[in-house]
Amino acid sequence: MFPRSLRARLLVAFLVVVAASIGTVGAAVLLVGPGYFADAMGHMPGDVMGQAMAQATQAAFTDAMRQALVAATVIAIVTATVVSLAVAARIARPISTLGAAARRVAAGHYAERVPVDEPGELAELATSFNEMAGSLEATERRRLQLVGDVAHELRTPLTTIDGYLEGLEDGVIEPGPETWRLLRSETGRLTRLVADLSELWRAEARQLSLRLEPVDVVGVAGEVVERFAPLAAGRAIRIEVPATTLLALADRDRVAQILGNYLSNAIRHAPDGSTITIAATSPGDRAVIGVTDRGPGLADDQLESVFERFYRVDPARSRSGGGSGIGLTIARALAEAMGGHAWAERPRDGIGVAFVLDLPPA
Repeated sequence: MFPRSLRARLLVAFLVVVAASIGTVGAAVLLVGPGYFADAMGHMPGDVMGQAMAQATQAAFTDAMRQALVAATVIAIVTATVVSLAVAARIARPISTLGAAARRVAAGHYAERVPVDEPGELAELATSFNEMAGSLEATERRRLQLVGDVAHELRTPLTTIDGYLEGLEDGVIEPGPETWRLLRSETGRLTRLVADLSELWRAEARQLSLRLEPVDVVGVAGEVVERFAPLAAGRAIRIEVPATTLLALADRDRVAQILGNYLSNAIRHAPDGSTITIAATSPGDRAVIGVTDRGPGLADDQLESVFERFYRVDPARSRSGGGSGIGLTIARALAEAMGGHAWAERPRDGIGVAFVLDLPPA
């Protein structure tokens, strides 16, 4: 039965090679050697005594060669076994280390890493393993953070609903339009959160049904601006849309959803009487559109953090009157699902913030 251990398999393979080499050398020496020896000794024709001496010498030579080959075979096998054990152990050790690390990762220890100190393919294998473990660790960290964030976001509306229901049950709170309105608001908040989480999951899992077609993203931006015009007019905020056309290969409804999220954030943070600018460019045949407000802006470390789930620029700000807190996360996931990217950057003059959407060209 062939051994299962890699180290034992390597040892057997080395010994088979050594045995084949010794067999070949032995056969060659025993078959060819006597003829060469006889030719080297030579004898005169008709010399009976010389022929007898040559036969005796050749028999002695053959016997000596056999003994030498036996001794060489024993020494070669012992030496090959020792060397093969050392080489097999050297080759199998990083594989064994990798296997043990893989079992620990499978058990949930995602911080496990293996040293990359072997040359060639073993180094590539160790590097790939470390990258895989790092990806699993990051995924697990995001999963735990998501569970904690969702639990935190659900706690507030559920506590409010439970408190009012208890008050209604005990007669402390009188049922009336204001009470029902508040309860309906909290249940609506829960519904939005669940719906947004479901959409985020589908977007990140690439399970959204997208209808990719040539879309004028500036035209879509104009339609979104019309929806938000009453909200902006109430605070005397102007929204400028370029009079141009910019085609991209995208899903029209998803582009409108992303730009709507951008514009909603811009109006929320823009000062009264300020201007929100929508700009469209096509660098390198890409379709890029951005929404820039003149609000307080974001710090350098916040430009990326705002796309994280449930991130708040102002931790003290309540979401009771806003969205679920994952709108920008969904926007980035939607952009990537369409082959694009979404990010935030600081305008050239350093005032406010610009949210940008990059899409492939039509």
